[in-house]
Amino acid sequence: MTFNATVAGVPRIGPDRELKKALEGYWRDNSTGRNLATTATRLVNDYTDELLAAGLDSAAFSGRSFYDAVLDTTALLGLLPERVADIADHDNDGLPRFIDRYFAAARGTKELPASAMTKWFDTNYHYIVPELAKDSRVELDDSAFLEDIRDQVTRAGEAVRPVLVGPLTYLALSRTVDGSDAFAHLEEIFDAYSRLLKRIADRGVKWVQFDEPILVTDFAYADAAANEDLLKRTRAGYEKLVEAAGAGDEGVNLLIQTYFGDGNAAIELLSGSGVAAFGVDLVTGGAAAAELPAWNGKELLAAGVVDGHNVWRTDLDAALKTLQGLKERGPVAVSTSCSLLHVPYSLQREQNLNAEVQKWLAFGSEKIREVAALSRTLRGEQTEADEQLFAETREAIEDRKNSTLTHNAAVRERQDAVTDADRRRDSIEARREAQKAELNLPPLPTTTIGSFPQTTEIRQARAKHRKGEIDDAAYTQAMKDEVADVIKRQEELGLDVLVHGEPERNDMVQYFSEQLDGYLSTEHAWVQSYGSRCVRPPIIFGDVSRPHAMTVDWYKVAADLTDKPVKGMLTGPVTMLAWSFVRDDQPLGETADQVALALRDEIDDLIAAGARVVQVDEPAIRELLPLRKEQQPDYLKWAVGSFRLATSGAENKVQIHTHMCYSEFNELIDTVSNLDADVTSIEAARNGMQVLAALKDEGYELGVGPGVWDIHSPRVPKQQEVDDLLSAALDSVDPSLLWVNPDCGLKTRGWEETTASLEVLVSAAKKARERV
Repeated sequence: MTFNATVAGVPRIGPDRELKKALEGYWRDNSTGRNLATTATRLVNDYTDELLAAGLDSAAFSGRSFYDAVLDTTALLGLLPERVADIADHDNDGLPRFIDRYFAAARGTKELPASAMTKWFDTNYHYIVPELAKDSRVELDDSAFLEDIRDQVTRAGEAVRPVLVGPLTYLALSRTVDGSDAFAHLEEIFDAYSRLLKRIADRGVKWVQFDEPILVTDFAYADAAANEDLLKRTRAGYEKLVEAAGAGDEGVNLLIQTYFGDGNAAIELLSGSGVAAFGVDLVTGGAAAAELPAWNGKELLAAGVVDGHNVWRTDLDAALKTLQGLKERGPVAVSTSCSLLHVPYSLQREQNLNAEVQKWLAFGSEKIREVAALSRTLRGEQTEADEQLFAETREAIEDRKNSTLTHNAAVRERQDAVTDADRRRDSIEARREAQKAELNLPPLPTTTIGSFPQTTEIRQARAKHRKGEIDDAAYTQAMKDEVADVIKRQEELGLDVLVHGEPERNDMVQYFSEQLDGYLSTEHAWVQSYGSRCVRPPIIFGDVSRPHAMTVDWYKVAADLTDKPVKGMLTGPVTMLAWSFVRDDQPLGETADQVALALRDEIDDLIAAGARVVQVDEPAIRELLPLRKEQQPDYLKWAVGSFRLATSGAENKVQIHTHMCYSEFNELIDTVSNLDADVTSIEAARNGMQVLAALKDEGYELGVGPGVWDIHSPRVPKQQEVDDLLSAALDSVDPSLLWVNPDCGLKTRGWEETTASLEVLVSAAKKARERV
C-alpha cells in the first residue's frame, strides 16, 4: 500500500465557524447536543470530500474534535483529570459519552478549575495540557473514535488515514501533578495504541498517522544517557505498534509525521523499525531542510513542500525540483509541511482583498490544489489545469518580487537610522522613583489586562456599522457610551489603574493591522486559536508604517472620565507578527522593527495626550521562540530589540507595562527581564503560579503581576483560591514589585462573572496589603 498526495492534517472549525457556533450553543444548552454532533460530522465529511475531489489519495482524519487534538488524545486514553471523574457519562445525542468530562477539563465548571492551556509549539494554536501522576492508568475509551472511523471508511474507503498524537509527543507536552516522570507512562500508552491499532485494522483502514513533532525539538532530560534510553524505549514502542498493526498490504501501515523543523531525528530514530512512511516539513529551514541525510529511501517520504503555516503561493517549480531530487532516492508522496489547521479555508471567499496581493496568496483549498498538481506533475500525469496553475504561479511570484506595494523608501531609511541608543531607557531605579511620584499608587496595585466584555450590544453595533445601518458618528457614540460604562464599573470595583475596555476593537492584532500600511485584513479567513475561539490573522505583505494615530482618541475619552491612571493599550511588535501571516521575503526581525517604529510613534502621541501608563502586550514572544536551542539566541536578540525600540522613547515617569499569556515562560525569565518593561503581567493561575519559582530563582527586580484569576474558564474563582495564589506570589516576589490582575483580557467573559471575579480579586488585594 502507498499513496501519492495528501495533507499532514485538517482544520475542524468550519469555513463559517460552524463548529464554534454549535459548541457555544451546547455550552449554553446541552439539549443541543444533536446539532453539535451533526455539525462536527458534516464538517469532517465535507473536508474529506474536498481532499478526494482535488485528487489526493490519502485523507488525514482526526475524528470529530470538539476542542483540541491533545485533549482528544487525553479522552481517548482515559486520562482526563481525576477531579472530573465524578461527572457522569451519559448519552448525548451522538456525542462521545465522556463529552461533559472533556469540556470540564477544557473549560472548568462553576466548582472545578480547568486544565492548563498553552501554545502548540511555535504557533498561535493552543492545546489543553494533560495532567498525569505516578498512579495514572490508561483506560482506552475508543468507542467514539472507532465509530467516526467506521463512518469515514464507509464514505471514503481506504483513503481514510486516522491521525493520532504520538506517545512521545503526548508525554513531552504533559505535566505531572506530583512531580513524577511523565515518560514513565510511555510503554503503557504504546500498549494502549497497540490495542487500538488492531481495532482500527478491523475497520478497513490501511494507514494510521502518528504525529511526533517533539522530535524536531530539544526535549526531555538534561542527561544525555537518559535521553538515549528514552529514544530506545520509543523505538521499541513503535516496533511493537508495527507488530500489532500487521503492517503491509494486509495490515495497517504507520506514518510518522513531524513538522515545524528538521525531520531527520525522527527518521534516524525509526528508520528500519517497520514504520512505512515519514512525513516531514521541507519548508521550515529553507533549502537545507530538503537534504534529509537520514532518509535512505526505503520508507515512503511524505514530502511537505507546500507551506501549511503561511498563506503565500508555493513556488511550484522549486518544489517540483525538490521532489524530483528526492524521488531519485526513494518513493515520494507530496504533502503539506504541517496541518492546514493553521491557515484559512479558502481564498475564494475573499471578495475585497487588494487584487494584486490576492494573486500572491494560497489558503487551504488553494494549497490542496497545489499538492494535487505537484503530485500529478511528479508522476508525469500533469493536466492542462495543472500546467495553467504552474504558469499562474510563476507570474504571481515574479509580480510580487517587483511590486511597488512591498517597499516603502521612507520606512527603510528610518529603519537604517536606528541606533543602539534607540533601544535603551534610563535605569529601573531612576524610572521607579519618577513613577512613584507621578502615579502615587497603593501597595499591590490592582488592574486588568485591557479588554472588558464584548457584549451583544457591542457586537450588534459593530455589525450595523459594517452593514451601513448606522453611520460613523452613531457607532462612535455607542462605543463612547461603552467606555463610560466600563470606567464607571472599574471605579465602583475599586481598581487602581483603569483601562478603557477596548469596545471598538475587534481583535488585538486585527484592530491595529487595519490602521497600518503594509497590512491586509480579510473578511472570512478564520483559523482556530483554541476551542471555539477563532481569529482572522491579517497579512503583512509590505513595509509597515503608521499613517495616523490609532488609539489616542479612545484613550482621551476614558482619561477624561476619571482621576485615576488609565493605561494606553497597544499590541507589541512580536505579537503583531506572530498573530499575522508574515511576509517571507525578508527576515522577521526587519519586519518587527518596522512595526516597532510605528508603535513608538503611537506611544509618543499617547504620552503627549497625558498617558502615564502604557501597556504594550507581548503574549506571543514565547510563541515564536525557535524549537531548537541553537537557533534561539538570534531570535531573542531581535524580538527583545524590537520591543525595546517601540518603548524606549518613553520618559522615566511613564510606566511601561507588558503582558504575556498561555506559554511556558519559566525558561525565559531572563528574556522577560531584558524587555525592560517596568511591569509585566503574566498568566499564572492555571498552572498554580509555577512561574514564580523561576522569578525567585532569577532574582527578578522589575514589577510583575502574576495572574490570580483564570479568565478562560467560565467560573468565578473562590475567594480562598485567589487569596492563596496571591499569598504564594508574596512568598516569591518583593511586595513592592507585585501587581494584582487577571491572567488575560476579559472580552470573552460576561459582565456578571467579570464583576463577581473582580470583586474577589480586589478583596484579595486588600487583605494582602494588610499582610505587607
